[in-house]
Amino acid sequence: MLRLTQISLPLNHPPEAIAKAAASRLRIRPENLISCTVFRQAHDARKKNAILRIYTLDVEVNDEPAILERFADDPSIKQTPDMAYQFVAHAPENTNHQRPLVIGAGPCGLFTALLLAQMGLKPIILERGKAVKQRTQDTWGLWKKSILDPESNVQFGEGGAGTFSDGKLYSQVKDRRFLGRKVLTEFVKAGAPPEILIDAHPHIGTFKLVKIVESIRAQIESLGGEYRFESRVTDLDIQTKTDGTRQIQGLTLANGDHIKSNHIVLAVGHSARDTFEMLHDQGVYIEAKPFSLGFRIEHPQSIIDAARFGKNAGNPVLGAADYKLVHHASNGRDVYSFCMCPGGTVVAATSEKNCVVTNGMSQYSRAERNANAGIVVGITPEQDYPGGPLAGIEYQRKWESAAYIAGGSTYAAPVQRVGDFIAGRPSTSLGQVIPSYTPAVLPTDLTPCLPDFAIEAIREALTIFGQKIRGYDMPDAILTAVETRTSSPIRITRGKDFQSINTRGLYPAGEGAGYAGGILSSAIDGIKIAEALAQSITNPLAKI
Repeated sequence: MLRLTQISLPLNHPPEAIAKAAASRLRIRPENLISCTVFRQAHDARKKNAILRIYTLDVEVNDEPAILERFADDPSIKQTPDMAYQFVAHAPENTNHQRPLVIGAGPCGLFTALLLAQMGLKPIILERGKAVKQRTQDTWGLWKKSILDPESNVQFGEGGAGTFSDGKLYSQVKDRRFLGRKVLTEFVKAGAPPEILIDAHPHIGTFKLVKIVESIRAQIESLGGEYRFESRVTDLDIQTKTDGTRQIQGLTLANGDHIKSNHIVLAVGHSARDTFEMLHDQGVYIEAKPFSLGFRIEHPQSIIDAARFGKNAGNPVLGAADYKLVHHASNGRDVYSFCMCPGGTVVAATSEKNCVVTNGMSQYSRAERNANAGIVVGITPEQDYPGGPLAGIEYQRKWESAAYIAGGSTYAAPVQRVGDFIAGRPSTSLGQVIPSYTPAVLPTDLTPCLPDFAIEAIREALTIFGQKIRGYDMPDAILTAVETRTSSPIRITRGKDFQSINTRGLYPAGEGAGYAGGILSSAIDGIKIAEALAQSITNPLAKI
């Protein structure tokens, strides 16, 4: 089978045009094309009034060797690679190892557990929050009634923070072993739309993710895995040997239960602040890392569609338009759009009392009135929070508390019209853009909610972004404070064997450990962790 890349067709082409384009590219007669399937589809909107659809195709042809020889120097025509996932290990029957523990049931923990279960290692998954359905109900308690459950919310619970997001399933991870394909395939097996296997920028959306997470849990349990919800880890049992090396021996839960294991995965997510503090107290090596903070911005989705797609705005093939923006401000700070959610909503995402945190969420349809994205500023520990490994956590809290106060100390979010923000005056009312954040918003001045350098950089960037996307700096667009959980403020440093550099048997993983960002990259990291752990158990002498 051959893989053809960069097949360009008009936006509204008929279905039969794909096979014709494949035959034309290969310079063969149509009857010599045995089959033609779409492997990847995208669109090129650089010329918004002449948008193209771009395909990668897998085709079966007569006399394949002759065609490969003819196009030997053409990188767009190659043999289709084998993308099937190959397991690196499998537990032998009646093996007598301690069961591995996976702390956290977000995307990373979920796929670590799934792969371990598929390799016969019967993991125990410890999740401080609740199962995804009960967790969803608790999350709505904050959104509708201003009632926060610190252990069951947007950040904590089965599915992780990605459950309440746009459900994006793409990343910039170099994936030479096609681990991302394994993730997408497992999602489809669990009920995700098959289109995610071919869309260049696939997404699922919150409601579909809930059922998918439940389905994957059922598969893990059917393979001998065990879930324990409402099981917060409060301590680690670490043995220091005579040679100074440290070995994990087990852990303790908040209810006092102790579980022995010499293989523990830390997939706790970027908001497990009490866990980070416990790890630091236990001497696990942690270092501060950069992250970003800023606001959420909302526009009518129609404004973004028109700016990106011109006369093709509203075409169902294209769906709701997204964007990616970046500006290097005159004060030296980088401002960029983050986690853009077409046709979505801004949601309350705090996990701590007396704090306001925002995030973006959308459903599979992306059919809500507004588009939203984070507009955030990059910060570094050396320049902005030099107080030690955990200083970034306190820096986040500082601005989350400021946003809570600016919103009236009721979990309402402070908001400001873009026109007022640029002009440096408080907002006293709303315009045509209605904020989607619940439980409530309060028009005000957002300048107390971020450091001065961030306010200055965002003001400058909004005007520049308005030159790139017409209407972006429209006066009635809404800024909502504050976005602080863009990524983990710490890194739990690990070695090439994926274990903590100073604690054997402890596997820092995913976004919370500082090694991923988003659902797909977190899931991929979970697979890598599962492979390393499985090899450690089944073949300790194997090289990672």
